[in-house]
Amino acid sequence: MVSTSIFLLSGLGFAAASVLAVASKVLHVKEDPRVAAVENCFPGANCGGCGYPGCSAAAAAVVAGEAPPEVCVAGGMDIATSVASVMGMSVSFKEPKVASLICTGGERAKQIYDYSGVEDCRAMSMLYGGDKMCGLACLGKGSCVKACGFGAIELSEEGLPVVNEALCRSCGKCAEVCPTGAIRIKGLSSDLLHLNKLDDCLAPCMQKCPAQLDVRTMIQQIKAGDMGSALLTLKERLPLPSVVGRICPHGCETICRRQIVDEGIAINSLERYVSDWEMASGGRVPMQCNPSNGRKVAIIGGGAAGMSCAFYLRRVGYEVHVFDRRESLGGMVRHAIPEYRVPHRVADWDVQGILELGVTPRTGLEFGKDFTLATLNDEGFEAIFVATGAWKTPQLGIPGDTAPGVVDGVSFLTSLKHEPMDLAGKRLVIIGDTNTAMDVARSAGRLSAARIVVLSQHIKRKMAANKLEVERAEEIGAEILYKTKPTAVKSADGGVISVEYIATEYKDPKKATGTPAPVEGTEAVVDCDLVINCVDRVPDMTPFVGEDGESEFAVTKKGTIDADKVTLQTSVSNVFVGGEVYSGRATVVEAVADGRTAARSIHMLLTEGEAKNPEDQQLRVIPETILKGMKVKYTIPRVAVQEIPVAERRSTFKEEVSQPLDPSLARKEASRCLRCGLTCYDGEAGAEYAADPDVKPLDAED
Repeated sequence: MVSTSIFLLSGLGFAAASVLAVASKVLHVKEDPRVAAVENCFPGANCGGCGYPGCSAAAAAVVAGEAPPEVCVAGGMDIATSVASVMGMSVSFKEPKVASLICTGGERAKQIYDYSGVEDCRAMSMLYGGDKMCGLACLGKGSCVKACGFGAIELSEEGLPVVNEALCRSCGKCAEVCPTGAIRIKGLSSDLLHLNKLDDCLAPCMQKCPAQLDVRTMIQQIKAGDMGSALLTLKERLPLPSVVGRICPHGCETICRRQIVDEGIAINSLERYVSDWEMASGGRVPMQCNPSNGRKVAIIGGGAAGMSCAFYLRRVGYEVHVFDRRESLGGMVRHAIPEYRVPHRVADWDVQGILELGVTPRTGLEFGKDFTLATLNDEGFEAIFVATGAWKTPQLGIPGDTAPGVVDGVSFLTSLKHEPMDLAGKRLVIIGDTNTAMDVARSAGRLSAARIVVLSQHIKRKMAANKLEVERAEEIGAEILYKTKPTAVKSADGGVISVEYIATEYKDPKKATGTPAPVEGTEAVVDCDLVINCVDRVPDMTPFVGEDGESEFAVTKKGTIDADKVTLQTSVSNVFVGGEVYSGRATVVEAVADGRTAARSIHMLLTEGEAKNPEDQQLRVIPETILKGMKVKYTIPRVAVQEIPVAERRSTFKEEVSQPLDPSLARKEASRCLRCGLTCYDGEAGAEYAADPDVKPLDAED
C-alpha cells in the first residue's frame, strides 16, 4: 500500500513537472533588457512618488512608453537624462519641487484634548475625532518623518516638521500621510502663481494684502538676520519691493493682530528695509528662473502691472517682451510720482532687476500706431497682457473747466519730472481728494506757492487719498476745504482768476455714506492763478477703438476694459488685462497683484488650454481669524520712522521724506511679530527684548 502511494505521487510529480516545463516554453516572455538598464538609473528608493509600486514597475512603464524619462520624482535632471539616453529619447525640463510646512505652531494651533493612542497623526485624527483650535495645525506625531524615505524631515523641539530642501525629492509621501494638510509639495511655478485659498494657513495680514505677501515668513527672516531669504520671500509676491515699500497704503497693518495688545507691525517699513538692504549690498540676490520654454508673451505697458506680469512669466520660463510708448519703463511710478516719494534710482533699480532676468524691453513704441494685437500675433506672441494704465483726467463738467490756466494733475506732475516750475507768489486751487491731488499739493509747497487750496467733497476719513498723504499735504501748507464742490472756474485776461464752490453734506452726516449733495445758500469763491484738476484718472481707450468706433474688447460702464474678475481674461481669448486700464484708478500694490493673477492665467492657458478659476479662493477675510483676545506676554512700542523736518521738505524734491530704518530698530520691530497662522500666534514674541526699558510685561499694565 505504501509502495503504491509512493509510485502514484511520483507519477503525479513527474506529470506536473512535464506540464510546467512545456508551459514555461509556451508562455515564457523575454524581459526587455532596457527595463533593467532604466531601473539601474533610478536611485532605488522605491518611494512610490511616481505613482508606480516601485522602481522596477516605473522602469517597465518607461520602456512600455507609459511614462516619460522624467518619471522618477526622487531623481533630478541627471537621472532623467540617463533614462532618456537608455531609451534614445530627449528629456524635458522637470521643475524641482520640495515639501513645505504651512503650520507655524503657536497658542491656538494646540489641541484642546489629550490623546494617548498610537504615535501616528492619521490615527490621532481618525480615532479620536476631537476638536482642534485649528484645522490646519500640525499634530506633531511625526508621521511625515516616518514616511520620508530620504531623511529629509525631522521634528524640531516644538514638535514641528523641519524640511531639509537639499534632501527632499518631492515624492509626496509626507503630504500623503498628513491628515491636516500642514505639509504640502511646492515648486517654483505653483508657488509663484498660487492664489490664496481658504484651506491655506493665512494670517490676517496675508489675507488683507492685495499681493498676498507671506508677511510672517519675511519678518521672521529679518528677525533671524537672514536678509537674503527675506528678500526672496518679499520678491515672491512683490517684484517691485523698493517701490511698494515706499508707497503702499499698507492695509495689512490695520488688521494686524498685534493691535489687540498695542499697535500693528510696521510691515511696510520692514518691506522697505529689506529692499534697501539689497540696494546697499552692492549686488543682487540671485533669483531662480526656469529655462526658456520657447513660448512668447507680449506685455503692453511697462508700469507696475506690466512689469509684475513680466517678472512671473519670465521666472516660469516664458520669453517676455514689454512694450511701452515711453523711452524708459516704470509707468506712473517713474514718470509721475514725485521723487520725494519714490526717487528715480529706486524705480529704476526695481525695473532693472526684472529686466536682468531676461525680459526684453521694447520702448518708444505706441500701441495702436507702431503695433497692434494683429501684428503681435503675427510676430508669434501666444498671449498678450494689456496694462496701459490710467493717464487721462476727465473734465470737471463745470463752466470754465477748459479755460487757460486749468491743467490736469498727471500733466502737472509729469512736467515737474523734466523741469520744475516756479510757483512763487502763485495761488493754486486743487480740485479732488485723490493721491494725485495730494502729490500736487505737496509739490506746490516745494515750489513756493503762495497759497494751496484743496477742494474735497468728503470729510477727511472718506477722502480717496491715503490718510498719511493728506497729513503730509497739510503739513506743507495745503488748506483742505472739506465738504466742498466746485461749481465754476472764472477767467479774465487769458487766465483763471477764481473758482466758485458750494458746501456739500451727506444724506446721513453721522454715517457719512454715499455722495454728498450741494447745500443751497453756501456758495463761496476762492481766488487763484492756477487750477489743477485731480478728480480722477481714467484709461485712454482710443488705441482700443477701431475706425468704426467699436472696441476690440468688451468695455465696462466706467470705461475700462472688461475681463473675468478672477482670471483677467478679456473677450479676446488670448488677451488678458490688469492694472488701471482694467480697474480704474487704484494703488501700485493692486497693479502688482493683477500682474501675478494675469501671469497665472496666461500660464494655464498656454499649458492646459484654459485659464481656470481656482477653487475655494480666499477673497475676503476669514472670520475665524479675527480674534478678540490673546495671551501675549509683552507690549513693545511700534518703531517710529524718522522723517526730514517740514521746513527742510520745502527746499527739496530729491530727498525722501521717510528715512530708512536702522538695522537694530528693524530687528526689534520684527520681534513684535506674533508669527500668526490661521488662528495661532506666538505669545512669547519679543521676549529677547524683555529687559529693554520700553518693553513691559502685559500683566503689569492691567
